[in-house]
Amino acid sequence: MTTPRNILILGGTGFVGRALCERLARQEIGDCSVVTVPTRRLQSARAIQSLPTVQIVEAQVSDDATLSRLVQGRDAVVNLIARLHGSSDEFQQTHQQLPARLAQACRQSGVRRLIHVSALGASSSAPSMYLRTKAAGESALLQAGLDLTVLRPSVIFGQEDRFLNLFAQLQSLFPLMPLAEGQARFQPVWVGDVAEAIVRCLHRTDSVGKTFDCTGPRVYTLAQLVRLAGQWSGHPRPILPLPKSLGWLQATALECLPGEPFLSRDNLASLRVDSVASGSSPGLADLGIDPSALESVMPQVLSSRLGPAARLDAWRSRSRKT
Repeated sequence: MTTPRNILILGGTGFVGRALCERLARQEIGDCSVVTVPTRRLQSARAIQSLPTVQIVEAQVSDDATLSRLVQGRDAVVNLIARLHGSSDEFQQTHQQLPARLAQACRQSGVRRLIHVSALGASSSAPSMYLRTKAAGESALLQAGLDLTVLRPSVIFGQEDRFLNLFAQLQSLFPLMPLAEGQARFQPVWVGDVAEAIVRCLHRTDSVGKTFDCTGPRVYTLAQLVRLAGQWSGHPRPILPLPKSLGWLQATALECLPGEPFLSRDNLASLRVDSVASGSSPGLADLGIDPSALESVMPQVLSSRLGPAARLDAWRSRSRKT
């Protein structure tokens, strides 16, 4: 397998995709790689359109002919497309049918190298549609006979994440935090480490056929993460634990509001599965990556919501032992 120079990134305008495009643009491995990122709306790619090696293409990957055209001639394809909320059909279309269609397009075009980002806890017997369809997508790709590498991250944190930043924002608005499934466990991983893992997999033949757990160095409960988000953003709030029944009612009500809910019943079901490293699969260390700690990144990120003087409090919290 040669070093890929012509790479297609599906989902390249998203949170992980932007970090990956920036990482690929910075690398110096001889001739520059050409990275193509399809998007439904060109304005969605503003954050990466100025990167020197990135080509933005307006395209609908939901169309088979368009997907086949995009895949044609690539050295490697990276699939980052995912959704956290949606109906059963939407989860199946995104997590199950798209990988199956992508596998078929790769086979037809003679493209063998594929990196697929899934999720920790993906299983056909998982309690949520999110995790079950993630597992179905992995299965479709594994059956295709491609040079496949699967990455399974825990919750991903960083400058623009929709997890810790969301909890920080909510605590700036409300006097307390009603929280269901606060005992759920996560092993958060920095977006930069996930991007680096993808790059290393692209350039390492020994990553083919493997599934890597992408996690940070420490396990936290959901309640601990919410408290840290409040502390680092300068808006610590009391947490009100909700029993399962009230949590379910809360999620049901939020689903009825206009727009994308920040919590759904399927999200709650996913929380029943710990998002931590299995211990039986290779991880970031096997790719030569020493994962960044949550405390080394997010205090600075979340304290940017504060005034200049108040930011020092978040930095001081980094030096306290927990």
